[in-house]
Amino acid sequence: MSEPTAKPSPLRTALSTALLSYGLAGAANAAQKLPTVEDLWKVIQQQQQEIEALKTKLGQTETVQKEVKQEVQDLKTANKAEATAEPEKPGGAASKKKAKSESERKTDILAAEVEKLKTSLIIPEKREYKSMYGMAPAASQVYMNKRGLSLGGYGEFFYTNFQNDGVKKSLQEKNTADMARLVIYAGYKFNDWIVLNNEIEFEHASTGEGSEEKGEVSVEFSYLDFLFDPRVNARTGLMLVPMGFINEIHEPLFFHGNRRPAVEQLIIPTTWREMGVGVHGEIVPGLVYRAYGVNGLNAEGFDSLGIREGRQGGSQALAENLAFTGRVDYMPPELPGLMIGASTFLGDAGQGNVYMTAAGPQKPNVFTQLYEGHLQWHYRGFEFRALGAWGGVGDAAILSEAKGETVGSSNYGWYVEGAYDVLPWLWQGTTQYLAPFVRYQRYNTLATVPDGFTDYDGLYDQRIYQAGLTYKPITNIVIKADYQNISSGAGQLPGQFNLGVGFIY
Repeated sequence: MSEPTAKPSPLRTALSTALLSYGLAGAANAAQKLPTVEDLWKVIQQQQQEIEALKTKLGQTETVQKEVKQEVQDLKTANKAEATAEPEKPGGAASKKKAKSESERKTDILAAEVEKLKTSLIIPEKREYKSMYGMAPAASQVYMNKRGLSLGGYGEFFYTNFQNDGVKKSLQEKNTADMARLVIYAGYKFNDWIVLNNEIEFEHASTGEGSEEKGEVSVEFSYLDFLFDPRVNARTGLMLVPMGFINEIHEPLFFHGNRRPAVEQLIIPTTWREMGVGVHGEIVPGLVYRAYGVNGLNAEGFDSLGIREGRQGGSQALAENLAFTGRVDYMPPELPGLMIGASTFLGDAGQGNVYMTAAGPQKPNVFTQLYEGHLQWHYRGFEFRALGAWGGVGDAAILSEAKGETVGSSNYGWYVEGAYDVLPWLWQGTTQYLAPFVRYQRYNTLATVPDGFTDYDGLYDQRIYQAGLTYKPITNIVIKADYQNISSGAGQLPGQFNLGVGFIY
């Protein structure tokens, strides 16, 4: 038996072809020089590449053929199963409409699952609402995403019936119904450690003429978080000043009463945000902090109601003077539900502005300071909060003279409140929430005034007694009713009955 002939290699074939080509070319043109070794090697390389390309294409073709054969076999199997199935009765639904093949059914299921997955990447079916990195629960959703876009928001609206009995006519108020605010959160998680978080707020249902009372659209915050380590992270942009309970966590489900506490509107001017950069983190379990450098307040907005109108809110904010704000909270791991903390804001507010006085033009520094302490305790349906704040304003005499109204040299405010969820006693196993609450507030924006200026007979020294109900039928919705009795050193002020609804999503 003769030995089998060896199959020529591609390299040998290419070399033979190249020699033959050059041989034929030489015969046709004897005058032409013989090819060099380099020329032959280039031809061999080119033809070898063409051979490899043909092999690859052939392999791909075979793969496609196999896939097509498998699809055909699957369709035959599915059709055979449908053909052997029990036939429908005449006039049945299947006789009127051709049944889908098995492959079509699987395709529909797959398409539905893909669409569901795409939607859940932006709006998850089930959300966990908890505060993270100092932000409110709905505003914290972006941190819980693996990556990409996160949407959320909140809103609140209420009706106020003012009780004017026994109130001076000049201080009486008319009843109102207000879509107080509608907020959209739009966050984006670029990767595991860089997060963008934004809050866009529509106030009073209209932009009106651009005044806050008639409605406006504002960027409440827009910042970037760089999450380096649980103990030290960086934050920059338009940031919420970390003071009090409400300024950072102001979603309506997480405070009692329709209106935010007056102490946290006038002494701590919620919502308060400024441009800046800072750090935040958890030093040890339960001990968290935030420390930012921000632009200072603008004293041109200070008035008898305090520093509230001195907020700049990132709108072409003057930054001739900078400020520091910081906060520390401790939540003992052995006492769940307890939080004790304090915060401060320190910085000049003059911003290089010149004020005209009897002594001539003045350019004051207006050093502004604010200190706040707070305590919160939740235990088996019982809730307790206490907060106190004190503020000081430098150069208040210059401001008062230039503005023609008294600006307080100091101000203060405090409140205590208690609530209890009674629904578990009435309806065992319920996930709903119903809590009566009471709150007492005391504040004075003109606690001390510059020499020669009036405190308006104690008009801004006010006491507020408040009681109401907070009901949550589900996690995302709250219905509130409350009554406020308000008095001042200058006499009784209009009482308020408030009824409203809030929501988060």
